[in-house]
This record gives sequence, structure tokens and C-alpha cells, in this order.
Amino acid sequence: MLKPQDIVILLKIIARGDLPWRYDFLAKELCMSASEVHAGFKRAERSHLADPQSKQPIIPALEEFLTHGIRYVFPAEVGELTRGIPTAYATKPFEIFLMKTQEPPPVWPFADGNMRGYSFLPLYKTVPQAAKNDEKFYELLVLVDAIRGGRARERLLAVQELKKRLNSRTS
Repeated sequence: MLKPQDIVILLKIIARGDLPWRYDFLAKELCMSASEVHAGFKRAERSHLADPQSKQPIIPALEEFLTHGIRYVFPAEVGELTRGIPTAYATKPFEIFLMKTQEPPPVWPFADGNMRGYSFLPLYKTVPQAAKNDEKFYELLVLVDAIRGGRARERLLAVQELKKRLNSRTS
């Protein structure tokens, strides 16, 4: 059965572009153990979201899952006000499309975060730490979060932007 960290692993591979990867290297970058990354990639293979031969995500299948299924399988969990890292509509991919509001933004709870907002639990507990040093990875994660927990317009914008980023990888 697919777990949320499996999606995180696939998004990290996508963010790396054409760079080769190893389980131990991804584990370090994702603040996970190598066995977690290996098990996650194997679950993604069994779910037909990753190719066992190329060790790469299957982009059309992943795109379909992220745009139509992730919000039902791994729904957003929103909580109390906290300090953290902005996610979903409160981030860079959305600033040109959406007006800022007075309501507190969604944030991944993180002690080193620079913003106060409503807790929005990430797909996996180490996401805030892992996303700090990889802008492409961070943007993919927040687009997925907007699909998981955004309003209709935010979801539509996130799907369009995510498709562009996934399809630019395959062309």
C-alpha cells in the first residue's frame, strides 16, 4: 500500500532532473533512512508510479495520481496557529496568480520557520527540513499541497503548474 513518503521520494527524484541517484544519497537529502527510501520506491513501483528498469517516476501515471487522487488518499490536515514554512497557496508559484489575504497562511510546522500560520501537515515529517535546500523540490511539494488542501481555484492553478513542471521533465 502506498504511503505519503513514497510521493515525497518520487518528487525528489523529479526535482533532481536527469541527475542519477542512489538510495543512500536520496535518504540523506530527504532526512530518511536508506531502507525507508528503498521501501518507498518499491511501493511506488508496485503502484505503477515508478519504473523498476529506469528507476524513474512514470510521469503520466504520477501526474494522474497527483491531479485526481492525492487529495482523497492523503488529504490535508490543518491545525492550530504555529511557526513554520509556508506551503500551498502561500508560496512562490502562486504569488502572481492570487491576491494576498488577511488570514494566516498554511505552514508546515517547523521550529526554524519564518512565518506564522495554520499548521498544514506535510506528506512526511521530514519534508520541511528536506525542502529547505532544494527550491525545485520545495515548489513541487507546495503545488501538491495546494491540490491536497486548496480551494477550487488554488487546486486548478496548482494542477496546471504541476503538469507544466512534470511534462517539461519528459520533453
